[in-house]
Amino acid sequence: MKGDRVEIVIDAGSGTTRTYEIEATRAGRKVAITHGRGVIEVSEITRGGSTVRTARFLANRVLALVEHPAADNPVADELVPALRSV
Repeated sequence: MKGDRVEIVIDAGSGTTRTYEIEATRAGRKVAITHGRGVIEVSEITRGGSTVRTARFLANRVLALVEHPAADNPVADELVPALRSV
C-alpha cells in the first residue's frame, strides 16, 4: 500500500552508522522483507508481484530494521469513487 516504508540502520564501520529508507512510492505497491543465508532483502513489489527495486544488506551489519505500515486511511491516489445509486 502506498505509504508503506522500512528504515534500515547499518553499521558502516569505525563507529558510524548509515540509515536507508525503502518506501512504496505508488498506489498498490507494498514493501516486503525477506532474510536468509546472512542477507536481509527489502523489496518494493507491485500488485502483480513484480519487484520494482531491491536493497540487500548483510545481516551481521544491520543494527535496526523498523517497519512503518501505511495508515488505515487511504491516500488521495488510492481513493476509489463510490457508485451513486439514484
